[in-house]
Amino acid sequence: QVQLVESGGGLVQAGGSLRLSCAASGRTFSTYTMGWFRQAPGKEREFVSAIIWSGSTHYADSVKGRFTISRDNAQTTVYLQMNSLKPEDTAVYYCAAGNFGTVRRDARDYDYWGQGTQVTVSS
Repeated sequence: QVQLVESGGGLVQAGGSLRLSCAASGRTFSTYTMGWFRQAPGKEREFVSAIIWSGSTHYADSVKGRFTISRDNAQTTVYLQMNSLKPEDTAVYYCAAGNFGTVRRDARDYDYWGQGTQVTVSS
């Protein structure tokens, strides 16, 4: 059974930092593209960041320079380090996995999803 489990969300003041984790289990994800998406109330789910099997990373313009995606050597956990957080970063953050070997920014392309973790940034 494939599982993606996010953790690390919470409430933080603007300018603060959080580190999200996504633990993957149930299959080998070493060749999968792992992505982070977010969804704010009343808005569509949007791409935040992705890391492909080679280690190449990609970011939405809105988070570039502030967020960093990484994965551990065992390829079982993906992290999203979020610095200089802004109130507009408030959303539920989802981890996703897709077996396409490249970066994809469309949520519909991803095969597996976690349950989400809430990030709230106060002003």
